[in-house]
Amino acid sequence: MQRSSTRMLLLGLMSVGAGCGTSQQANIDPRTTATALVAIPAGEFIMGSDKVDDTGMKERYGFVKPLYLDEHPLHKVTLPAFSIERYEVTNSQYKQFVQAAHRREPFGWTQNGYNLVRKRMEATGVEDLRWIATEYFHLDMDTTAMDQQALLQAMYRKQDSMDKLPVTDVSFHDAGDYCTWLGRRLPTEAEWEKAARGTDGREFPWGNDWNPDLLNTGDDTDYEEGIAPVGSFEQSKSPYNVYDLAGNVWEWVDTWYDAYPGSEYKNEAFGTQHRIIRGGGGGIGHYAISQVFRAAARQYAEPSMTSGDVGFRCAADGANP
Repeated sequence: MQRSSTRMLLLGLMSVGAGCGTSQQANIDPRTTATALVAIPAGEFIMGSDKVDDTGMKERYGFVKPLYLDEHPLHKVTLPAFSIERYEVTNSQYKQFVQAAHRREPFGWTQNGYNLVRKRMEATGVEDLRWIATEYFHLDMDTTAMDQQALLQAMYRKQDSMDKLPVTDVSFHDAGDYCTWLGRRLPTEAEWEKAARGTDGREFPWGNDWNPDLLNTGDDTDYEEGIAPVGSFEQSKSPYNVYDLAGNVWEWVDTWYDAYPGSEYKNEAFGTQHRIIRGGGGGIGHYAISQVFRAAARQYAEPSMTSGDVGFRCAADGANP
């Protein structure tokens, strides 16, 4: 029991959240590694849909809310020019924010070893490293036969493999704060849908025909926890060459969940209770069916909620990335 408590304390001291970061980290220019912005021109696009669930899919698949109704009516929206990040924000990018702004680490990092600082790992004894490699990194190898250098290299490889994964386990507030730190903001729901859908009212970022091979629905066992590195699905990109707007992780947007103008649908969740999430996730408990990943599909969550399959990307005013 004493040994276990000591190891837990050791892990806490080794994390990126311990010690509030260095002055070098605090002075980092986040723009040097931030995801590039893509310009979305001003103009009109088609938002929402007039679809109806006439085959009983809600009951068949156990959806909480009726399909499609909160997308009604199909309508046109005119937006000024804006820019949106080409990829979802990654673990490595968000880690810079955690270090520089002295923020709490996403919960998932505390469970998979991603939050551990390498210099502190190098100062750790081999027996503790073996325990960490097994209990946190879940290395699929016999760690009892490995020396310190072999253990460190295996754990570094595991951390490197997580750098390009989209960050998850962040709340709406965390996501907004990251974007502000970057000099950007979260996209609105309308901006997100235009970036995903273009101006022709298409069903999916790539077109109107459903093809589960074009996106990460979470069914691909090559990806741990069902999440792929950002930009892994070239054919899923939108008309504006923005990636992963369908699948991989849900994304926070800066809009309250409410009815569209002219809608007759009522939902007790409407109002200033929930924020919109968009895109469909590949990580936890979602059906790999087209309805979840449509560009017009809406979902919502409490702003304080964190989940292993909800992330975000940032946006900015104007089309001058």
